[in-house]
Amino acid sequence: MTVGIVMLVHEALHRAEQVARHWATHGCPVVLHVDRRVPRPVFQKFAADLGHLDNVRFCKRHRGEWGTFSLVAAAQSGSELLLAEFPDVHHVYLASGSCLPLRPVGELVAYLAARPRTDFIESVTTRDVLWTIGGFDAERFTLRFPFSWKRNRRLFDAYVRIQRRIGFRRRMPDGLVPHLGSQWWCLSRQTLSAILEDPRRREFDKYFSRVWIPDESYFQTLARLYSTRIESRSLTLSKFDFKGKPHIFYDDHLQLLRQSDCFVARKIWPYAEKLYANFLSPDLAGQHAGEPNPAKIDKIFAKAVERRTNGRAGLIMHSRFPREGYEKGKTSAPYSVFEGFSDLFEDFESWLEAATGARVHGHLFAPERVEFAGRQKVFAGALSDSAKLRDYNPKGFLTSLIWNTRGERQCFQFGPRDNQEISWLVATDPNAQISVISGAWAIRLFASNLNFSEIRKEAARLQKIETEHLDILATIYTKARVRVWSLAEFVESPMEPLQTVIDEIGPRHVRRLAEAPRMVNLEGFGQFLQNLKNQGMQPQLMGDFPVEPVVAQPARPPQRPYLVK
Repeated sequence: MTVGIVMLVHEALHRAEQVARHWATHGCPVVLHVDRRVPRPVFQKFAADLGHLDNVRFCKRHRGEWGTFSLVAAAQSGSELLLAEFPDVHHVYLASGSCLPLRPVGELVAYLAARPRTDFIESVTTRDVLWTIGGFDAERFTLRFPFSWKRNRRLFDAYVRIQRRIGFRRRMPDGLVPHLGSQWWCLSRQTLSAILEDPRRREFDKYFSRVWIPDESYFQTLARLYSTRIESRSLTLSKFDFKGKPHIFYDDHLQLLRQSDCFVARKIWPYAEKLYANFLSPDLAGQHAGEPNPAKIDKIFAKAVERRTNGRAGLIMHSRFPREGYEKGKTSAPYSVFEGFSDLFEDFESWLEAATGARVHGHLFAPERVEFAGRQKVFAGALSDSAKLRDYNPKGFLTSLIWNTRGERQCFQFGPRDNQEISWLVATDPNAQISVISGAWAIRLFASNLNFSEIRKEAARLQKIETEHLDILATIYTKARVRVWSLAEFVESPMEPLQTVIDEIGPRHVRRLAEAPRMVNLEGFGQFLQNLKNQGMQPQLMGDFPVEPVVAQPARPPQRPYLVK
């Protein structure tokens, strides 16, 4: 007794020939189905190269197309010929031309001989299947799919919409319960022959010919009618990514495939010379392997899928760049944003860098240029100080800056004059620490030499921009640590908020601040705000500044004590 192999081949015929020869020379009859789209001269050469092997056959050719019944028909033709030509076959193993045996053929034959009545086919009901991605579950059995998904996508989608709109539902043949599973199975002669010789086969074939992807449901459903013992798993190692695409194995997967202990793996890259040389080598017979256990490498694949889908926080890879928010985190490390501080304090950047040890930048999103720390023209990761380059993708600029400087705390200034496109990014980023002195931008206008009409216009514009920015910071979507003080509130008592901000930057600063940075001269600022009001512009973000500075009253001389009798 032996195992028969049905191979579905449509490309890389030189590899399929190599594998078929391996099966055949180790005592396994092989029936090959070569896709009808393969040119006839190519097919004839392929058949001639294997013609000298007496246990190799070629079955009727079908034009195979993914998602259609043609793949089931190909498996049926190959299986019928195999069962008819080789009566000593007790199991039939369905494989593709890109499959590669991972263990000695004798081990597979012995494994199946010890389980003569067992069918290895993944077969689960539609309500229990969680791996269908971007397709249909129960609807693949209740709707009709006469059009090719690849060649006639518009007709395919339109016909599905029409059926859903009118409530069309197909009736399942009596006695069948729809099941799904991998198309790569290994069935016993008894079960497979019962499926192929069923008196109702024409009815079943007619029904499944309009099912979506029937090669994942035809044998999986009918095996439940005839099998006495089903192991709902495939002996073929086939892994799929999060989009439902099969993983392709390359030369660097050699040790991974060895660990699986599976008998066959797909899908093998046709140019993986090391894999084919290793697993088709006669020396493979000396290696010991246990029960097929693809779960041993599932953790590795799960990690790979996680890395591909979530990636590393703050690293936008090419595979994820077109979809905003696809990465696991917005940025890779904590950073601080200071709004209004450099307007209120002289040389605030140098003071903050000395107080925290962090890298402190100026206005990274200023309209004129990027103000890197020390006003460098090129910063970490070859980031340019060009405002034009930065504004091509401001969000990408910030995430790149944080990624390129991992391990060093970054701080930068921000205000209503800057590019506001990053407002939502920093507001929704858990890594961001945002400290705002609202209305501090007015100090620069106060110190400017502009005409007052121009100052009023600019003040109205900047106030509108900062108001919108503060509204973003106040939304329920904000994940950053946000602290907002009005200018008047901050000026009244600057040490406490400064200490709070410094403490949040890092745990290394355990002592309280001895002194605050030098504040700019605000004499006359209250009258400046009143002048804006008098001109029709209402300052709202600065808090209550007195028009005249509060003058300390002279202390009254103490009265002489007197005695009351």
